[in-house]
Formats: sequence, structure tokens, C-alpha cells
Amino acid sequence: MPFLSKIFGDPNKKVLDKLKPLVEKINNFESEFEKYQEADFRRKTEEFTSLIGNDPINIEKFLPEAFALVREAAKRTLNQRHFDMQLLGGICLYKGMAVEMKTGEGKTLVATLPLYLNALTKKGCHLVTVNDYLARRDSGWMGPIYHLLGVSCASIVHDNAFIYDPDFIDENAIDEKTKHLKPISRREAYLADITYGTNNEFGFDYLRDNMAPAREYLVMRELNYAIVDEVDSILIDEARTPLIISSPAEESTDMYFKFAQLIPKLAEGTDYNIDEKMRAATLNEEGMKKMENWLGIDNIYEAGGIELAHHIEQALKAYTLFKRDRDYVVKDGEVIIVDEFTGRLMFGRRYSEGLHQAIEAKEGLEIKKESQTLATISFQNYFRLYKKLSGMTGTAQTEAEEFYKIYNLETVAIPTNKPMIRKDLPDSVYKNEIGKFTAVVKEIKRRNELGQPILIGTISIEKNELLSQLLEREGIKHELLNAKHHEKEAQVISQAGRFKAVTVATNMAGRGVDIILGGNPPDQEEKKKVVELGGLHIMGTERHEARRIDNQLRGRSGRQGDPGSSQFFISMEDDLMRIFGSDRMKNLMDRIGVPDDMPIENSLVTRSIEGAQRKVEGHNFDMRKHLVEYDDVMNKHREVIYKKRQEIIFAPDNEVKNKIFEMVEQEIEQIVSFHTHQDDENKWDLDEIYEVVDTIFPVSLEVRINLDNFRKMAGNKAQDFEAREVIIKYLFDLAKKAYDDLEKKIEDLPLMRRVERSIILRSIDTLWIEHLDQMDYLRRGIGLRGYGQRDPLIEYKKEAYQMFTQLIHNINNYIVYTIYKVGLAKQMATTPMEARGTIESAPAKTMADNPNVSTTGLPQYSSKKAEPGKTPQGKKIGRNDPCWCGSGKKYKKCHGA
Repeated sequence: MPFLSKIFGDPNKKVLDKLKPLVEKINNFESEFEKYQEADFRRKTEEFTSLIGNDPINIEKFLPEAFALVREAAKRTLNQRHFDMQLLGGICLYKGMAVEMKTGEGKTLVATLPLYLNALTKKGCHLVTVNDYLARRDSGWMGPIYHLLGVSCASIVHDNAFIYDPDFIDENAIDEKTKHLKPISRREAYLADITYGTNNEFGFDYLRDNMAPAREYLVMRELNYAIVDEVDSILIDEARTPLIISSPAEESTDMYFKFAQLIPKLAEGTDYNIDEKMRAATLNEEGMKKMENWLGIDNIYEAGGIELAHHIEQALKAYTLFKRDRDYVVKDGEVIIVDEFTGRLMFGRRYSEGLHQAIEAKEGLEIKKESQTLATISFQNYFRLYKKLSGMTGTAQTEAEEFYKIYNLETVAIPTNKPMIRKDLPDSVYKNEIGKFTAVVKEIKRRNELGQPILIGTISIEKNELLSQLLEREGIKHELLNAKHHEKEAQVISQAGRFKAVTVATNMAGRGVDIILGGNPPDQEEKKKVVELGGLHIMGTERHEARRIDNQLRGRSGRQGDPGSSQFFISMEDDLMRIFGSDRMKNLMDRIGVPDDMPIENSLVTRSIEGAQRKVEGHNFDMRKHLVEYDDVMNKHREVIYKKRQEIIFAPDNEVKNKIFEMVEQEIEQIVSFHTHQDDENKWDLDEIYEVVDTIFPVSLEVRINLDNFRKMAGNKAQDFEAREVIIKYLFDLAKKAYDDLEKKIEDLPLMRRVERSIILRSIDTLWIEHLDQMDYLRRGIGLRGYGQRDPLIEYKKEAYQMFTQLIHNINNYIVYTIYKVGLAKQMATTPMEARGTIESAPAKTMADNPNVSTTGLPQYSSKKAEPGKTPQGKKIGRNDPCWCGSGKKYKKCHGA
């Protein structure tokens, strides 16, 4: 790379040279803004906002003026002036880059520049931090700048949200920086111009918004612009960690067993219809009434929502359409699917939409599923949803390829404001771990006696505590940090630069907190002593598998031109050395007879260690890239489903009704086409058309006669007549009339519109949850295709496409077969999505609000009251008998408790 730079020039320098004229333009506004009165800042912001309007293309021309205004506001409020290098960093962040700025170069202050400029669009900006403490601290710390400029600044932390308000004082504030943060609702925090928060909070709020049952439950706005602080930690270290909202699914077990007992009591033709050609089995009105009767409830949709009806339908399918030793076999207590084409057993595969569980219940087997995923997204895919993304960290260059290939972020390194004078000493390599830690303690003791502050980084909490014990044995006073308490951690790490301070921390502890020589705030006399001793000394007790983690630890020292030093202590027994073949060197040291505590300091050893780290980084990058290729498939599914939800949530009432009619028409068209595909109209299966349509909405026997007449007309070749089209139109007209009759019965049209919207959302949610499970099963087993010389990724994409096509069809189908039946349900039970997706901005309707559903999510299959020791029908019941409600528990532990 240095060789190529000599020929073509340093690409990083080229980027910065191109941007330097902008810095000059910003500096030219300084004298003008120095004359501003306090009110002029807000006036200028209003002027910018009106000129920019909603056209983001216009923003960049205001950059020099806006940045200069922010710098002046920072001078007035915090007595901090952005350096030219910080302005360069701000420009790069505005342009959507990953910016490397060394520790202590003021990244928190840099972020105010692009955040303010993007906030002028009034579309919202997010600053993403690694923990709740930093989210609160930074919004409170930078709050005075934003307040003077007339833009609002909020922060979101776990279970709370705050807005900066200089008139509000919190007597119990963590520190001075957070005392003006006033509690607000989550929605208000997202409506602020600038919102600080953690990656987890933003991600989970996005998922919860896409589980919301109505518009009033939404909290977030569109994902417009984000700056990710510690971008390497969030977008790389945590990239493989998916965000998952799940819910216990124990209730399914009892429901499936209950329905498996009741379904055989129903009669085909009277209670349900089987369409073997279309592999469908559907309850009609009579069958649904019987089920309600046996379960002791008035309306299935009120008691358990669409989910309950869905489980009943799946139990019916399992009983009528799926035969043991034909469609599946039972082996070792498990239901294993038989491939209908090859006849082979398909291990590890499961039927979707709860059908597998229904078959397990039918066969009296243990139902495997213990919980259900309601929503999930990886950080990789969440952050790629933002229209514009940027990030900043002290260590980005080593991961530049990954930032570009996965997030389309170019990486640029900003030079330090003052020259870096830290001394990075060669690694000290020891034969074994005992020798290494003996040397580490000896070196700490030597420097501590001089008074030099030392920060020791360990790779794990276990080693962190081991070193602490060794220091206690030597009587060395020290602070121990292992990232368990963010507030205490930040406070302790900020004092690590004091005279005689010894701080033992995990490598990532206190990330985002500056260490100032002489303490924070600095004691000038102490600072002078520390500077004379060589500044803060960093000691790494092990090399991390990623170079940037080591660089991050080193970067704690030598901030803003301060003196400092760093050194790593390594043993041949360390994980990195052990894995990457240090045996030969260890054997050589044994043969020569090198003492345990004698170090080897050689640049060749250091280079070989960095070579090993590069290999590990490359391997990890390949794994993350591989993961994102699979994840992209699921992401496309998620985008389509979430878009459908948004369309329904925001659609006008009449549009929702029209969408339902479209689905009904499509379903009727499919039914007619399927059963009239023969050229000979005498072979058309009109009975099946009549029976299937009767399961959608009730039809009279006269309809069957009319269908026969249409067929006879089709046989008359003299007439230019398309019978299929006429049958479809005739049945669709009947469907619309049945719908009108339903509306007349309800009399309350606004209620009907709400029910329609709710049915569509619940159908999407119910089937989407099951699709997530099915995709998970597919993903786990797809690797085996490699043994058959097939590319697992291509196979995954192919099968996932078929499954998603089926999902969309099932959603439409489910809405059509449900809407006519639940129209009369005045109150529907809460779904798992609603129970988990509700948020503070609207009154949450929980399961506890519904007397027919228990708070654990187990349907109580009766709404009637029972006397103690009796069923609702008055029959006696023993304490150890199964409870009459169908919960699966003993009576004494359920309604007899």
C-alpha cells in the first residue's frame, strides 16, 4: 500500500485536500457571527429552514454558513471552538463517510455540525451511541448549543426519554451534564430535531413500530440521517447480533391438544368443507358455532383473535388432509415430513403456519416450539435503512473494506489537531502466562512508585479480576472496571490520568470517555507532574484478534498532543498466539532455557502477531459478509411485509374496504378458474365451487342452480359467451351483497372500518410470525445442500422465494376467509404482536383487559362463571382433574386455585 501511495498519491490526503476550501469558507463567516446577539441565532435557523424547505438537494450550499453558526454557538455556550480538523471531520460526516478521529479529538463536539445542518430539513436526525449513559450525557452536554440555535435535542434510553430544557433542573441527575434533561414520551423524543440513543433502543423501536396495531401506537419517523458513534463497535463487532422480539408460545401447546380432541367430532359437509385438489379444509359457519359451543365461548374472534381461529383451521387440516406414513412419519417422538416427489424423509424441516404443531398434537407427541419470534432484524440491515449514514471512531482504517462493501461508507482519517507524540513500545513476549503476569505486576509497581498513571487493558473479565487479585497481593491501590456499570465506569475512567492512578479495565470499558492528564477537571499541579513522568502509560495484557481494539486501547493515551506511552505484554499461551502456531517458538524458548519472566522484544515477533490478526480479521469479515448475503433475502421479505402494514395503517377507510374486495375477487377468480379449467364444461366441478364459496360467506341453494344454468349457456356455442367470467362476476356480486348485509347488521360503520383494518394487520402479523420460524428452520438445514454439490445460498434464495410467494397468497387467502366471519366481533382479543408491540404513546390494550384471555396468553375457553368445585354447566369437578377451561392445568392450579 505505501508503494502504491508513492506512485498514485495518498487517497486519504486527496479527499481532505478537496474539502479544505470548504473549511476556509467556514472561517470567513466567523467575524460576521461573532457580532450576533442571542436572538439572532434562532432567527438564522428559521431563515435556513424556510430556504431549504423539504428539498434536501439545497442543503449543501448552506454548509459553510451553518457550520460557522454552530461553531459560534459552541463558543458562546460551552467555551469550546471547533478546530479546523474538527470542521473537516464534520464535513466528512455530513457527506456520509466513516470518519477516523483519534481519542480526545472531540468527536462529540464534531457531531453537532452535521446534526444541525441535517436537522434543518425537519426530518429528524439520530446520533447512535454504545450505551445509555453516553446517550444522556452527550445530549445534555451538547444541549446548550442546540438550544441557542433553536433546534430541539432529545435522548432515548431504556424505558425513558428526555429533552434538553435549560429551565428544568433534575435534583437527582447523574452529573452536571444531565441535570437539564426533562422526562418526555418516546414519541416526543423522536419528534425532536435531533435524537441521541443507543443502537438497541433505535432498533427495537423500529421493530415495535412495525408491530403496532394502529397509527396512534407509532413513535418513530422515517429513518433520515444517522451518525453512529464508535461505528466500528456497532456496525462490525455487533453486526452479527440480531435484534429479536419474541414471546412465549406455551399457550400453543394446550390449544393444539385441545383442538386435536375436538376436530374429530365435526362432520364433513355439515361443519367443514374439504377441497382435496386445492389441499384446503375450511370450517363453515355451522362448524365454527359448534367449536364455540364446545369451548364455552360466544365468539372465537373476541376470545382469542385471529390466532385462535387460525389454530383451529390448522388442526382441521392436520386431521383431514395430512396422513401418517404418507405425508409424514413419526420417528423417535418427532414428526418427520416425507418428500412428496422422492419419498425421502426430510429431517430438520417443519411445516409452516402452525401445521407441524397441529400434527404433533394429533399424534399425541410433545410440541417442540417453546417461543415464537415476533420480529427480528440485524444491525447490518437496520442501519442500511437510513437514507444517509455516517460514523465516527478512533479506529476505522483497518475495517475500511468492510465499511465500503457492506454499508457503502468511504473511510477517511482526520489528522490530529496537534502532532501525536505517544511512544508505542515493542511488544514484550513471554514463554507462559505466569511469567507474563509476573512481569506486568512488576512493571506496574515500578511505574506506580514513580507516580505515573497507568491504564491496564485486559481481554476478558476473568483476566481482569485475576490481575486485580495480583495487584491487591502486592498492595497496589487500583480501580477495577469491567463494563458492568456505565455510569461508574465513565466516572472512573475519566480519572485514570491522575498522579499515581492505576486503572484495570477490559479493553472496551469506558469507550467514548476522554482521559485527561491530572484528572477531570484537571489539577494543574498534578498535570505538570504527570507530563514530566511521560504522561499516561497504557499496558495491554494480551493482543485482541482485531487490531483496532488494540489501537483503541493505545489511543487512550497521547490525546491532544499530550505525552504518553503504550506497550503490550504477550505470552505464548495467549489465545491468539496459541491458535496461530506459536508452538515452534515456545519449544525453542524451552530448549534454550528462557526463564518464565524474561521478555523477548523483537519487531519481527510484533509483525508476525499483526499478520495473525489480519488473518483473523479477514476470516471474520468473510463470515459477516456471508451472513449479510443470507440476511438480505430475509430483509427483502421484511421490507415488503412492513410496507404492506404501513399502507394499511395509513390508508383511508374506503381504501381498506376496496383492498378487501380486491382480495375477495382474486380468491373467487382462483376458485372458479381451478374448478373450471377443462374445455368440456360438463366436467366443471360446480359443487366444489359452491361449497368453497359457502365457506367464505353463506350462499343459498339457489346459487348452485344458477351456476348450473351458466354452464349450460357456455355449452351453447351459438352465443358469444364467456361463462367463467359471468360466474366470477355473479359470485363477486353476491360477495358484495353479503358484505353490505354484514354492514347493515353492525349498523356502526366506523367500527366496521376499524375491524377491517384490524383483520388485515392481524392476518399479516400471524402469518409473518410463522414465516420467521419457517425461514429459521430453512436457514439451519440449508448448509447440508452443499454435500449434494449445490450452492446452499442459491438453494436458500430459491426456496425462500417460493415460501414468500406462498406467504403473500396465504395472507390474502386468510383475510378473505375471515372477514365475513368476524365482522360481528365487538371486541377482539389482543395478539402477541399487540401485547409486545404496544408503547407509551397510546393506551395499551393488554390481555389482562380481556376477561376471556389470561395475562399469560393462555386462552380461557369459557366466559361463563363457575361455582367453586363445579364447571360452568354445574357439574362437579375433582381438584386433580383437568380444568374445565381447557388450559391443560389441573383444576386446583387453575380455576380452583
